[in-house]
Amino acid sequence: MAPRILLVRHGQTEWSLSGRHTGRTDLPLVEEGERGAGLLGERLRRSPWNGLPDVTVRTSPLARAAQTCELAGFGDRAEPWDALMEWDYGAYEGLTTPQIRADGRPEWVIWRDGVEGGETLADVARRADEVVAEVRSGDRDTLVFAHGHILRVLCARWLGLDPAFAARIALAPASLSILGWAYGDPALEIWNDTGHMEGGR
Repeated sequence: MAPRILLVRHGQTEWSLSGRHTGRTDLPLVEEGERGAGLLGERLRRSPWNGLPDVTVRTSPLARAAQTCELAGFGDRAEPWDALMEWDYGAYEGLTTPQIRADGRPEWVIWRDGVEGGETLADVARRADEVVAEVRSGDRDTLVFAHGHILRVLCARWLGLDPAFAARIALAPASLSILGWAYGDPALEIWNDTGHMEGGR
């Protein structure tokens, strides 16, 4: 079977709870984030996942992703990968969308308007393409722990879509998603699944 990529967005941080853009600021998880990571790990240890013994595990080197990986039980198997780091928001780091819009950009949308002094969406897409290419060249599935915006762009690029498609697919903290195949074409198998957070499967 062609290799798939399993995506985990890191658990909650102080800034994700307050809606602040968190690119390269290296924040730890809050208690709720630690709980989500642990619940996800419990889910992946049960059937049908059974601990995912045969997957390659990669993580963003930023603390919130690496900590999620560790608490989910995959830290000893994980290799850091700079391509999985979050969007560099430049001057907008630490700001909320209302704050950015109040500062002279009332209709600002990151996916259309970008950021000042950081990465462009095309820059983020190039990193996502690197991940897609490496996963597809392998012979087994890859489990990645990373961040909301880079994972949304990764999904768009897996599907062969413009990176701005990422604006249309929300992604919750500690969620599980799977990018795979259908009839030989790239497909979205699972997206933004947080069933483990509510005691689900």
